[in-house]
Amino acid sequence: MNDFFELHEVERRYEELTYRMSMPEAASNAEDYAQMMRDYKELTPLVEEYRRYTALQQEQQDAEQMLEQETDPAFKAMVQQELCEIARNLAQSEEQLRLLLIPKDADDEKSVILEIRAGAGGEEAALFAHSLWRMYNMYAAKRGWTCQTISANETELGGVKEIVFSVEGNDVYSRLKFESGVHRVQRVPETETQGRIHTSTVTVAVMPEAQEVELELDAKDLRIDTFRSSGAGGQHINKTSSAIRVTHLPTGMVVECQDQRSQRENKERALTVLRSRLLQQKQEAYDEAYNAQRQSQVGTGDRSEKIRTYNFPQDRVTDHRIGLTLRNLQSVLDGDLDRVLEPLILADREEKLKQHSEE
Repeated sequence: MNDFFELHEVERRYEELTYRMSMPEAASNAEDYAQMMRDYKELTPLVEEYRRYTALQQEQQDAEQMLEQETDPAFKAMVQQELCEIARNLAQSEEQLRLLLIPKDADDEKSVILEIRAGAGGEEAALFAHSLWRMYNMYAAKRGWTCQTISANETELGGVKEIVFSVEGNDVYSRLKFESGVHRVQRVPETETQGRIHTSTVTVAVMPEAQEVELELDAKDLRIDTFRSSGAGGQHINKTSSAIRVTHLPTGMVVECQDQRSQRENKERALTVLRSRLLQQKQEAYDEAYNAQRQSQVGTGDRSEKIRTYNFPQDRVTDHRIGLTLRNLQSVLDGDLDRVLEPLILADREEKLKQHSEE
């Protein structure tokens, strides 16, 4: 396929990485080696599928040549059957390559911050929020991820009004991002004495863990003025302009420093203060965007906004986004979440493939 012409360059890069990683000096720089490992891991599925695809193309070419040269009808029929099988395998490989070539979510490899909050349903919602927290912890353990509670607001009956925790590991967001939304539970509550089925909701927000916010000051964004220090300090203050005023032009933020003895020291201190203030401002802006994104994920917690229903009387889990219904509800709550996530991941890939082919 013409769409895959660039893949031989990907394969060449993959082979180069393999060679570089095999060299004795490769591990001398831990950061570079770690990056090579990440690149190698990312390219491996694509290169392996590309090699399978090219091998099938060669098989097809060889079989077609054999078919042209062969005169025995029985043997030709056998080769024709083989060509049909190769064609089917080529079509599957081609589709898989198209899926692998779709750009990944930039956050897929990240760890996550996961927030669970009881919605409609009072104490019953809080109890189910605890059940979901348990489910995600058990699922994380199955995948070798690590969970760490950041904050929790527990109830007297063992539920949680809200709990925030991190899930750290490889490709966490790529799987748990499908959990964001309203989860509805239908069951007879532990607090109910008359046996009536109640419907409650829990909201889940899954946010990719923010990387450490770094800030570099560009010299062209700064105006630095010097002036004479005021206040106590003796003749040194009167004779030199050691005080520093730094103005950050894009924001208009101004920092002055005159506490140090030299202009250089005052400048360094002023830049440190400016950097800290800008960093705080940037973090506050990130927090605001984070909260807005979380709110867009979970909505209001209303029962009608559900993405998934856990129905205990019927022993079923239904994901409303793809119309998936599964039995054995308890196994899902015990961490067998891939039963739900794998169909969601497949549906997401098919949708991306459709969009990619239309572009």
